[in-house]
Amino acid sequence: MTVLIRPEGQTPDDLKLSRRAVGALGGLMFSGYAVAALAKEAKPITTDDAGLVTETVTYPAPDGFDLPAYFARPEGDGPFPVVVVVSEIFGVHDYIRDVCRRLAKQGYAAIAPAFFARVEDPAPLSDMQRIMQIVSAAGHDQVMGDISATLDWASQQLWANADKVGITGFCWGGKVVWQACARFAVIDAGVAWYGRLAPAADATPEQISSGQPWPVDLAADLKAPVLGLYGGRDQGIPLASVERMRQALTRAGQTGSEIVVYDDAPHGFHADYRASYAEADAKDGWSRLTTLFAAKLKG
Repeated sequence: MTVLIRPEGQTPDDLKLSRRAVGALGGLMFSGYAVAALAKEAKPITTDDAGLVTETVTYPAPDGFDLPAYFARPEGDGPFPVVVVVSEIFGVHDYIRDVCRRLAKQGYAAIAPAFFARVEDPAPLSDMQRIMQIVSAAGHDQVMGDISATLDWASQQLWANADKVGITGFCWGGKVVWQACARFAVIDAGVAWYGRLAPAADATPEQISSGQPWPVDLAADLKAPVLGLYGGRDQGIPLASVERMRQALTRAGQTGSEIVVYDDAPHGFHADYRASYAEADAKDGWSRLTTLFAAKLKG
């Protein structure tokens, strides 16, 4: 089991990849928790699907790829507010699916696209180098296109209220939340769980370039309030970068956005299947998420 202490990374060889064809729909997503990060002592939260509709679907992305996604929503006609759930580097595995069901139990239609499926599902892999290669292949334009496709697909579903949209993401997905809230005016609120905000101090030029646009440079472009949830003991996201982001939000007049730092929390403190799970901080962050989404998506 790998203890993940950083949100993402890249080496110069990361983009030297070959693509493989995706198989039948039933095999698109690994059934289980991410092998590379699952802790033996973990007791993950499990949310049943009673009263819910859950399904794996595909829909076309702008590049023509049939993008797989998992969704969970309440039974009934709706329409239900939509929440896009952006995974960690491990893709759409049981933890992300459970997050979708938790949101569905609260009245949302939660959709988790499989951003890495063009190359390979990282969830069943234990080789972190290969996982990072897969993640690095999902560039900014592709990811934003996949979110656009997800929003378009949701807008065509009678059970979805496409005028009320939120987004939340973890680790790699936390950074995507900031980027998406700067891109899409249709998004009403975002919650970023420990997403990188700026390049690391020792980042290579390739890493800096591949990470752009960085959230710290997007503060003035945010079209919706973002709640950032960060750990004071996160070894991959220095508190100095968190403070830079706070200052950028202040300069941009983004009074609706907020960053909360849990002093003793490590990276991945919400991931209940990992050794990094910090129950009290995870519960507090989730409470803040539900409060924001209730105000912006149900008000």
